[in-house]
Amino acid sequence: MISTNDVRPGMALELEDGLFSIVEHQHVKPGKGKAFVRMKLKKIETGQVLERTFRADENVSQAIIDRRDHQYLYRDELGFHFMDLEHYGQIVLAAEDVADAAPYLVEGMTVSLSMFEGTAIGVDLPASVDLEVAYAEPAVKGDTRTGATKPVKLETGLEIQVPLFVEQGDRVRVDTRTGEYLTRA
Repeated sequence: MISTNDVRPGMALELEDGLFSIVEHQHVKPGKGKAFVRMKLKKIETGQVLERTFRADENVSQAIIDRRDHQYLYRDELGFHFMDLEHYGQIVLAAEDVADAAPYLVEGMTVSLSMFEGTAIGVDLPASVDLEVAYAEPAVKGDTRTGATKPVKLETGLEIQVPLFVEQGDRVRVDTRTGEYLTRA
């Protein structure tokens, strides 16, 4: 148990209706009445964000999230297969559990899986990944205005906007938080 006065963004809490990650918290001391803590919480299973208010100094249950490195192996009808790099055991995650990480996963890459009580609950990607351009329309000669972009399809099926000089077969670095092109790799 942890006091609501001691919580910080990024901590995980186990509440009566699920497992939550703290996005923001604010300690409020009104002129009259008792202090309270307002938190913006993200439900780990669904990604739903909601606000909750707790009394100041109220005890809540802190969830211990263990992060372990795994290698992404492949995807099939069962889901996404990962191998623990320490014990070499395999874990299969459903598409719902992988969620927004799926378009950035390339076979053989190392990712960190968030584990709660021995069960994988999410995939933590690096800040950026290098992906190969699977399809790109050729740039039109003379179309060189500043900042011009074109859509390309990457090896994982993700479609992004890139500068005109990027061609099919190039490797590009993509920001996994925003899904935007960063640079050629």
